[in-house]
Amino acid sequence: MLDPARSYDLIGDVHGCAHTLEHLLERLGYRKLAGIWRHPQRMAVFLGDIIDRGPRIRESLHIVYDMVRAGQALCLMGNHEFNALGWCTPAPAGSGKQHVREHTPRHARLIHETLEQFAPYPDEWREFVQWFYDMPLFVDAGRFRVVHACWDAQVIATLRAQYPDGCIDEHFLQAAAIPESFANMSFNRLLRGTDMRLPDGMTLTGGDGLTRAFFRTKFWEDDPKTYGDIVFQPDALPEGVAQKPLSSTEKGTLLRYPGHEPLLFVGHYWRSGKPAPIRPNLACLDYSAVLYGKLVAYRLDQETRLDPNKFVWVDVERPEAIQ
Repeated sequence: MLDPARSYDLIGDVHGCAHTLEHLLERLGYRKLAGIWRHPQRMAVFLGDIIDRGPRIRESLHIVYDMVRAGQALCLMGNHEFNALGWCTPAPAGSGKQHVREHTPRHARLIHETLEQFAPYPDEWREFVQWFYDMPLFVDAGRFRVVHACWDAQVIATLRAQYPDGCIDEHFLQAAAIPESFANMSFNRLLRGTDMRLPDGMTLTGGDGLTRAFFRTKFWEDDPKTYGDIVFQPDALPEGVAQKPLSSTEKGTLLRYPGHEPLLFVGHYWRSGKPAPIRPNLACLDYSAVLYGKLVAYRLDQETRLDPNKFVWVDVERPEAIQ
């Protein structure tokens, strides 16, 4: 799917910030020719979550789709594209649901901006939803790997046996309506990452206003000791929870992405500050663009260890984000 000898620009979560995406592409040396953003030597790889939340979702999808169709980009599936597929797809008989992603108030809130912006363009929305099936859940190019949230080698090996290119179909999507199914676990693990339940029935309300009983966890720590060592989300854990020791059982449930594995790029995690590698072989490129953070890319050439100087970004000022 990707030529490992080619150079790539890996781009984090866009979330409807179309103008900011154009600024970033321009900064990366892409030029708009015949309506499509192109680069004479390089290719863009989008890490998913093009839709939801932002002010120009439809425009963002057109930019990315046109680049993909012209061979100028590849786009992976993010959890928000999966959510949209699930929202629009009937659940299988016997699942006890009407849709793969139930139409609850919480789910409606997350997809609201997308549906609202496409309300005058229903045919376009149907075409884009169908295109989401062409977005792979993972890409392994040999010397580097790309996934929206978490590289789980066991899940990917099983998935690859059924879907070698990482692109799933409606049957697999409908199977995700069953909570304990492999399909449900695959989407959750690869597109949402790993998590752990908060202790003692505790819940936390995050900066996005959603209340959760789980917190997102790192999938690469070699020897964590406490909850605070593994938390990986913008919302901090309460001090008492952060200092709580991990049990041996909890440690055993954690994934590891060893330092000798190929370069891995993810999005999803709403980072802040100056873009930098997490580890020499691991980078997150989601820096909260839609929350007036940064839209970030990494310029990958032939290196086998990440170069901190190869992160490129556009700072999203409030007037620009409002667009």
